[in-house]
Amino acid sequence: MSDSLPPLNALKAFEAAARLGSVTAAAQELSVTHGAVSRQIRALEAHLNTALFERAGRGLVLTRHGRQLQSGVSEAFTGLRASCRALSRDIEDAPFTLACPGSLLARWLIPRLDRLHRELPALRLNVLASEGDPDPRRSDISAALAFIAPPWPSDMQVIEITAETIGVVAAPDIAARLTGRPFEALFEETMLETTSRLQAWPQWARACGLDEQALAAARESSQRFEHLYYLLEAALVGLGVAIAPRLVIEGDLQSGRLVAPWGFVDTDARLCLLLARGTPRQGGDQLATWLRDELTTPA
Repeated sequence: MSDSLPPLNALKAFEAAARLGSVTAAAQELSVTHGAVSRQIRALEAHLNTALFERAGRGLVLTRHGRQLQSGVSEAFTGLRASCRALSRDIEDAPFTLACPGSLLARWLIPRLDRLHRELPALRLNVLASEGDPDPRRSDISAALAFIAPPWPSDMQVIEITAETIGVVAAPDIAARLTGRPFEALFEETMLETTSRLQAWPQWARACGLDEQALAAARESSQRFEHLYYLLEAALVGLGVAIAPRLVIEGDLQSGRLVAPWGFVDTDARLCLLLARGTPRQGGDQLATWLRDELTTPA
């Protein structure tokens, strides 16, 4: 006899038939046909080179070797079931750690966290501010929230939340000088941008039909900030005009602290929830549904 273990399906069929005393009952429990269970048992007997059942009237009884095997197999399956249940409980009880860009976290998600905890009490959410693109493949991250453009990364599960829109924003006094004027009027103001997203101004210019060479010349004297958060703080205190995703500044628009004189345009990017391949999606799907609902709910 080989030292290799028999196929798991054969052991499952044997364990069910031995426990229930019937191939028919085992087939019903395993959601397979009577013939499939019989074939698995025959394959197991061939692997072990011994009979495991014998006929007794219209039923089956275990042989001596069958009883010996049943004892070990039953104990093994009981242990497997217990281990799986314990693992499931650990997974359910484990915190769900969400990595999120700092600006989106501070300006949009944190004002809504209390509502999230009330509406998803079973989701033990921890949030982690990320600099740059958060990576859900890290062992300490369950999922990441990020603006990304297709094609989607092949080694991640991508759950789309909403399309990204961006626009020129400024403090009210600067915005008043721009409202109703052509796009080129912004060249009279100090342009602000972040080194984390230098493509934002060109993206907006292309969408609006603005001359990109003129834009490039104006950007030579732009003021740059390392992070979007600092860029927005500069815009709020009136240092110039900035490009920003609408979602990140929604609260500032509603309060009137920032104004978008020309509205917003779509980009190719989407706000997405990213999970590493193989990560259970239950918590991610719950969070994604909640995030979509929140897009239509004031903070």
